[in-house]
Amino acid sequence: MTDAGAPPNPDSAGPAGNAPYRVLARKYRPSSFDDLIGQEAVVRTVSNAFETGRIPQAWILTGVRGVGKTTTARILARALNYEMPDGSVKGPTIHMPTLGVHCQAIMESRHMDVLEMDAASHTGVDDVRQINDSVRYAPASARYKVYIIDEVHMLSTAAFNAFLKTLEEPPEHAKFVFATTEIRKVPVTVLSRCQRFDLRRVEADVLMKHLASIAAKESVEIEPEALGIIARAAEGSVRDSLSLLDQAIAHAAGAVKADAVRQMLGLADRTRVIDLFESLARGDIAAAFKEFRDQYDVGADPIVVLSDLAEFVNFVTRVKIVPATADNVAYGETERVRAKDFASKISMRVLSRMWQMLLKGITEVQAATRPAAAAEMVLVRIAYVADLPTPDEAIKMLEQNGGGSPVVSGGGAARSSAPAAPMASAAPVASVAPVRMPTSSPSAFGGAARPQMAAPAPDPQGAAPQLRITSFTQLVALASQKRDVMTKAALEGDMRLVRFEEGRLEIALEPNASKTMITELARKFEQWTGRRWTVIVSNEQGQPTLRSVNQAAKQEHARTAEADPRVQEVLSRFPGSKVVEVRRLAPEAPESNINADYGSDDPPDGSDGDDL
Repeated sequence: MTDAGAPPNPDSAGPAGNAPYRVLARKYRPSSFDDLIGQEAVVRTVSNAFETGRIPQAWILTGVRGVGKTTTARILARALNYEMPDGSVKGPTIHMPTLGVHCQAIMESRHMDVLEMDAASHTGVDDVRQINDSVRYAPASARYKVYIIDEVHMLSTAAFNAFLKTLEEPPEHAKFVFATTEIRKVPVTVLSRCQRFDLRRVEADVLMKHLASIAAKESVEIEPEALGIIARAAEGSVRDSLSLLDQAIAHAAGAVKADAVRQMLGLADRTRVIDLFESLARGDIAAAFKEFRDQYDVGADPIVVLSDLAEFVNFVTRVKIVPATADNVAYGETERVRAKDFASKISMRVLSRMWQMLLKGITEVQAATRPAAAAEMVLVRIAYVADLPTPDEAIKMLEQNGGGSPVVSGGGAARSSAPAAPMASAAPVASVAPVRMPTSSPSAFGGAARPQMAAPAPDPQGAAPQLRITSFTQLVALASQKRDVMTKAALEGDMRLVRFEEGRLEIALEPNASKTMITELARKFEQWTGRRWTVIVSNEQGQPTLRSVNQAAKQEHARTAEADPRVQEVLSRFPGSKVVEVRRLAPEAPESNINADYGSDDPPDGSDGDDL
């Protein structure tokens, strides 16, 4: 990965040379800090440390595979020991325009003072003990003795413990460079003795430029879209991108086309993935099936198709949140243009739901014995559910349309005109649009349509004021206001009104009612109203209980709501749903005292709504 002005690399022999062919990942491996791509923070820190003489005794490099950890370690070893034959360089430097005395041997891993060890195969205490024994001796020819330990997290606990003393107080001539992909597995005691560098994933657009320059040096013609596919497939790894480029060049045997790279990687055609996404967003399951089968017939893996679909959903979501994402040249022109169009039309709710269903669906397809059939069922779920409005959204759409038929769509992506099939999951319970119920008839308990509680008149003799109760419903409301739950429940469910007069209540009891409640009722009524009450148990049938009347009213309200065209429209959009609750559009304000008005619109039990 050297630039045009970089020092010659022994791996650089081309196919026409006498040397054996070198893969691109080795042929273009960086040999100086100038050649590193995407690691500006590391270069800046090392440069400042060298210029100020603040060079630590140990570094630890961490990052995903292929970002250049081992290569950076070798470049550090070269910079620490950089010398010119004429002796013009007196100390460590990051400026290495030409090969120095030790550079060639260090980059080829054969310098006797730069020792590399793979901790994956040397994990024991004996291997570390050899380093501890040799570190005391001065370097043979270089300025520093550098120990490069790759995959250092593989060392055993005992080996780490054996390393601690040497790592904390090494000789002046010894430096350590560790590399690992699992930084969390390295003990804190080791980390605290090292200067840590986190090597970043290389951005796709940076990788594309790097690959384009290498393709030009190799005299290979390659489409920009093919470069983008390789850069995205590498997921930030420079080594992986070069390996894929090497493979693509061999696969194409000429100009590298995007279609050839997709076929090589087993990827679906990006344009066709976008067409599949559009069919799902429209709810056109027939078109989605056809598109999926066409891709499957030409060799696309169902898991890869769903993964590419999920990646495009993620891209559209990112474009919706950060529109500048659509300017990323790592994506093809078609992807960027259509993603911007989708982002402006499809709501975040739809995109989020599609992502969740794809994420779960990919796992199902991986475990299925018939992946293609499983993938088709995932597409069915997405097409029929992804753009379905939530109940609250359906209500809002009904209100916005003034009671007409709601337009059910996924943020602009119109649904198919075909009627939606019932969903495979359990029938949802949907809230419905609030519907004004007709005013009820005059109350059967207390006679008047709007019974009044008269304000207590002051007694001229100074006696305690008395509260007038003129209906049974007011009596129930009084128990509710006094927070006497047991009395209120008994009046509503255990007693049938026979006759009511002020100060006198005649009732019939339900079979399960408590007989001892009668005396307690008279005492409580007297205490609440300031006057004596007589409670009589009658043998007459009496009127229905308040609870039964209330339940009948609720059922009637539900039937009235279900008959409303707006509610029927919502129910048709949610197959299997039902009305479970009917509420008033504007509930009346809570009453502040017992003298408030109890209208006939209220249920007989004195509550303020029609909750089911």
